[in-house]
Amino acid sequence: MKLRTALMGAAAMMTAASPLLADGHEGERGRDGELKIIYWQAPSIMNPYLSGGTKELEAASLVIEPLARYNEEGALVPWLVDEVPTVANGGVSEDLKSITWKLSEGLKWSDGSPVTSEDVKFSWEYCTAEGGGCAQAEKYLDVTSVDTPDAQTVVVNFGVAKPFPYGPFVGAQAPIIQKAQFADCMGANAPTCTDANFNPIGTGPFTVTEFKPNDVITLAANENYRDESKPAFATVTFKGGGDAASAGRAVMETGEFDYAWNLQLAPEELDRMESAGKGKNVVSFGTSVERIMINFTDPSAELGERRGTTDHPHPFLTDKAVRQAMSMAIDRALLVEIGYGNFGRLTCNVLPAPAAFASTANDSCLTQDIEGAKAVLEEAGWVAGGDGIRAKDGVKLSVLYQTSTNAVRQDFQALIKDWWNQIGIEVELRNIDASVFFGSDPGSDDTFQKFFADVEMYTNNFDGTDPEAYMAGWTCDQRPRPETQWQGNNMPRFCSDEYDALRAELSTTGDIEERARLAKAMNDMLMQEYVMLPLVHRGRNAAHANTLGGVVMNVWDSEIWNAADWYRIGN
Repeated sequence: MKLRTALMGAAAMMTAASPLLADGHEGERGRDGELKIIYWQAPSIMNPYLSGGTKELEAASLVIEPLARYNEEGALVPWLVDEVPTVANGGVSEDLKSITWKLSEGLKWSDGSPVTSEDVKFSWEYCTAEGGGCAQAEKYLDVTSVDTPDAQTVVVNFGVAKPFPYGPFVGAQAPIIQKAQFADCMGANAPTCTDANFNPIGTGPFTVTEFKPNDVITLAANENYRDESKPAFATVTFKGGGDAASAGRAVMETGEFDYAWNLQLAPEELDRMESAGKGKNVVSFGTSVERIMINFTDPSAELGERRGTTDHPHPFLTDKAVRQAMSMAIDRALLVEIGYGNFGRLTCNVLPAPAAFASTANDSCLTQDIEGAKAVLEEAGWVAGGDGIRAKDGVKLSVLYQTSTNAVRQDFQALIKDWWNQIGIEVELRNIDASVFFGSDPGSDDTFQKFFADVEMYTNNFDGTDPEAYMAGWTCDQRPRPETQWQGNNMPRFCSDEYDALRAELSTTGDIEERARLAKAMNDMLMQEYVMLPLVHRGRNAAHANTLGGVVMNVWDSEIWNAADWYRIGN
């Protein structure tokens, strides 16, 4: 019975109501002209299976959709189905080893062809194809087969009882792609299908008319969208590039754009922009954590094609004492104050929310301890030389610290460099254009997946309120490497049999309290091994024009999840 507890709890958070919000603004599709969106991190692809970057997930969500997704309260809602399957309604088997989805009647792809169960099955086959690299592989863990008894029915079979079976085909990270378009793009061929990856045929409110990587996307209303009165906008200009400050100004000061994403700016700067009166800043807290990832492998270029792989362990970051000292030296309270103000919270966890999953076992990180960090290094045999930099056995503590180009992140880099210098660690700073850093090009050496640096800093989060798939991102098989075309979410290349065993246990545990215990244990292992160093629990903030209606901030799915409901106020 305990195996069913988590699923029953999840069911209580679901609603069978339509996810499309009533805005009282009915009319003809395309009635409100052009919508202008700006993401200062420009998307490089429209296929989220080939990129772990939030900018790609969100841009793609305008075009391709999952069977179900999470609303602004974290509740699971039907999207391409009329009802979310549960044990109670017969959609989930009594043994929790299968879930049956029923597609809504009459769904069409943007090219006018019918959406069928074969498309859903293919989406799983595509992500799990041999020789490929899927950025969202953890969404399909434990799936053994997908059956299609008829055109409307999809049965997902698991190799173990799954108390929470809502990984496959749920949320922006696991959308449905068209089999006919992607059939020749399996495995190693996936990155070569440029037209499909840039211009996916979808079920969403918009279709791509032109895609310029790392620049601009133009879209038009999907004439085959399931609601004839939506979207209200005939076209979308989705501009990428620039920086957070210029994006914020473009909405709240000049009124040039309608919506700006991820305004990672100092609080006083956001207040000043909003005072111009043309737009408003909106914020909500979910699971986003700004963190420093520690590389357990050697990124040295002289290692050739096997650099950054477990073939070559890192020369000093494999020493836990070094990682611990780096964490102890950081003043997280100051980072929150100068970088985020009310939009940031202190955390010592990579899993800060929901509250039931938040650990208190790591709170010592809240207090900076420079002298203690020095003592840890001394005890481990790292001795300061004449230049103040510590070394042992001829190896110097010298790190390359990379992140994306952003004013707040560069402020953080400067502060952390100084703190690490104080404890005897030499630091070289590097910042990379965000569109490249969070890009998906397996040929680029500058992506956060390849991680050709010693440490790197960025923010990540997950769909929904259950952390199972997210925490699975640090299992051994999730390490990016040449064999996966550098896809995978385990950027540190951390590998622990004990951690993998906890993941396996979590996947089959139904009792809510036990799931929380296991998730906390996984978080605590990552924190206490200093696999990553959490810095700030970030609020997710954006800005929209005062003339843009229907916007509902969502931290549990794509931020622009309900763009079909947006409309122009006053039209």
